[in-house]
Amino acid sequence: MNELTNKVAIVTGASRGIGASVAKRLAKDGFTVVVNYAGSAAAAEALVGEIEKAGGKAISAQADVANTADVRRLFDQAESVFGGVDVLVNNAGIMHLASIAETDDDAFDRLLAVNLKGSFNTMREAAKRLRNGGRIVNFSSSVVALLQPTYGPYAATKAAIESLTTILARELRGRQITVNAVAPGPTATDLFLTGKSDELIDRLAKLAPLERLGTPEDIAAAVAFLAGPDGSWINGQTLRANGGII
Repeated sequence: MNELTNKVAIVTGASRGIGASVAKRLAKDGFTVVVNYAGSAAAAEALVGEIEKAGGKAISAQADVANTADVRRLFDQAESVFGGVDVLVNNAGIMHLASIAETDDDAFDRLLAVNLKGSFNTMREAAKRLRNGGRIVNFSSSVVALLQPTYGPYAATKAAIESLTTILARELRGRQITVNAVAPGPTATDLFLTGKSDELIDRLAKLAPLERLGTPEDIAAAVAFLAGPDGSWINGQTLRANGGII
């Protein structure tokens, strides 16, 4: 029997992109997966169907991570259906690019609400409710190290995630729960590719020594390592899954 059978993983923002790849990979590895989504119910249900067709086990669960009550309900649902939660993958996030001078209040507040408060909400709930021996995998970004213009508020939210990751790892002493973050570089998702010229995409792909964009599957593999038994000695760290770009 797969040693991960009966372990339950919540993946936030899992209806598409990197989150969907993470959900599929964890299901393949033997986790029961709670596919969280904010608004894309059809995409989430389609992903659940894909996981089940491949022999995995999953349900979809609507929750806006920026809403504290929604996050509590998400964990309630997972516990009600499956008896508990072992892994939280904090993938849900948004991106808004503009110079600091040109970033309006609404864009700034939304970035903080989803990327920072959303991850804080789920980390806080997981800290109270994750079963001993569990895993928390947060999402940062390699822009925290690249520090490119127009990424200011976005990078700030991700830098905060890295700080919370290490602090929470230390606060959970004695429960055998690891807390880590994955910081992708440029990754070939619809969110990344949309609005970019072929020339720009090619230039960004060549920035890393490996001379290609990351794939959602690359990032899912890093998450799977941290969430699985082989990652049990990694704690309080940020893994920069970016092909060597920084």
